[in-house]
Amino acid sequence: MVSIDSAEDFLWLHARLLERLRFDHLFRGGDPRRVVEALRPYQNPDGGFGHGLEPDLRGPDSQPIPADVALFVLHEAGARDSDMLPAILDFLTAITGPDGGVPFVLPSVLRYPRGPWWQPTPGNPSALNPTGALVASLYRLGVHHPWMGAATQFCWDRIEALTETSPYEMRAMLAFLEEVPDRARADAAWDRIGPMMLPHISLEPGAQGDVHPPLAFAPRPHSLARRLFSADLIAAHLDALEAAQQPDGGWGFGFESWTPITTPEWRGWVTIESLITLRDNGRL
Repeated sequence: MVSIDSAEDFLWLHARLLERLRFDHLFRGGDPRRVVEALRPYQNPDGGFGHGLEPDLRGPDSQPIPADVALFVLHEAGARDSDMLPAILDFLTAITGPDGGVPFVLPSVLRYPRGPWWQPTPGNPSALNPTGALVASLYRLGVHHPWMGAATQFCWDRIEALTETSPYEMRAMLAFLEEVPDRARADAAWDRIGPMMLPHISLEPGAQGDVHPPLAFAPRPHSLARRLFSADLIAAHLDALEAAQQPDGGWGFGFESWTPITTPEWRGWVTIESLITLRDNGRL
């Protein structure tokens, strides 16, 4: 059985202030305004986010994916009218290509320590990951802004041209399809691309290493990707997630930890996400 008290002890011992306050808000009735204020120092004057908000990007400069992390936290804290949002949109507008998308990572990443997979692509092309996730997060927050029109069209164009995909692109694509207002078009797109996901998903409950289980794509009962999996398979993966709580109270992760400080930072994030998934599926 999962111990939420042990998870809390782990977070107080090892996690960042941001994750400690997120836990307090989500599971102890804490003030969500404290979460928002803990997020604020990560924001730069250009409106973007850096400073290790995404733990594998250690530099201070603004990058696209940390902006989506910030939007996720703002939504979680119920901060739909946050004064951070206009500045985030200014940042996204400034880095958007002619096609309406934003790059995976900006070349400024090269100036600072980072995970080895954070490499800019020559020409700085737009990418579905993270554009799809950013658009989804803004729709989720109820934002209406001119940036979203071209970005939404960029996502549709990329999704409708897909013949293959990858796990992290899949997550951005799924987020977009779950939040975009045109539900008939989203359902039709899902019917075509859903089967493309299956080769990338580890169906074995409790599989170790850098794997992507069903709950990575369908963590909530209403998740679009739940259509791919039987109820029994989801139940088995929830059992495995419960069993994966470690003796120190936290959860681990299978992807590479390239420098020691990122291990507790990521474990704090993953621990909260594990608790949310278990809670939303009636396991807490």
